Parts: sequence; C-alpha cells; structure tokens
Amino acid sequence: MLRKVQRKKIQSTGATFAIVASRYNARYVEAMLRAARKELQGAGAQVHVVRVPGAFEIPVVAARLARNPSRFTLHASRLSAIICLGVILRGETVHAAHIGEAVSRALMELQLAHEIPVIHEVLLLENETQARARCLNPKHNRGTEAAQTALAMARVMQSLDEHGAF
Repeated sequence: MLRKVQRKKIQSTGATFAIVASRYNARYVEAMLRAARKELQGAGAQVHVVRVPGAFEIPVVAARLARNPSRFTLHASRLSAIICLGVILRGETVHAAHIGEAVSRALMELQLAHEIPVIHEVLLLENETQARARCLNPKHNRGTEAAQTALAMARVMQSLDEHGAF
C-alpha cells in the first residue's frame, strides 16, 4: 500500500545537501527534485544539484561528492547528506533489475565508507502508473520524503558529532 508522506517541520541550521538527480525519466525525477528542493529550502538548508544522464551514473557522482565535500560547503566541514533521485522503469528484460541492484549496493557501500547519509530514492518501478503515484502526486512524492529523511539524518549525525559518540 502506498504510504502518504507525513508533513514534518524540521529546521536546518547551516546544513548543506547535495542532490544527485538523473535526467532519464525526466518528468518523474523533476517532480521529485522540485519537491525535495522545496522541502530543504523551506527548512533553511543550502541545496546543490548535480545532474547525471541516468540512474547508473548516480553512485560515481555521489562518491565524488562524499570524498570532496568542500566544493559545496562554505561553513560546514562536510555535506550533511547526499540525496539520490532517479526512476527506473521495468521493461521486458532484467536490465532494470540489474541497474537497481547495482545502484542500491553502491549507495549503501558509499555511505558506510564515508560516514555520510546517502538517501536512496532511485525508484525501481513496474510501470508509469506507479511512477505517477510516487513522483507526481504531492501526497506521496518521494522527493519530499527523501528531503525529510536527509534533514533527520543530518540532525542525527550532528548530534553524534557534538556528543563525541563513537
């Protein structure tokens, strides 16, 4: 069942976020990107967007950002989180599943290696009906959800840093 995005008001104090967004399936990704930007900017965060051709190219750009975060951060020592947005629609072959698995694995490994939250909203969907529901419908927009998760994780990581945890 498709879950409605819960509206949460999380403020960001000086946080900087990068969004890596695919150009492929642009209609859907653009809608997620607009929603994510709106949510982050509404929280007072600084947002930088990097566009890539497709979902498969997202991890290499996210890795570069994680390794060299100072390119986008003026006052912070690092990015608060990297949000990855893309839409993969299944076709008649297993190609989409391979892309989805590879991207998921790479993003998971990236966040562990660099200890930076990587928010995974590279959606592997069955059809355009699912894409419309998750990307174009404001009640279920995964871009909004990604931004809220990024804000929450930034606070968790900041709290760990401030308290010297681990």
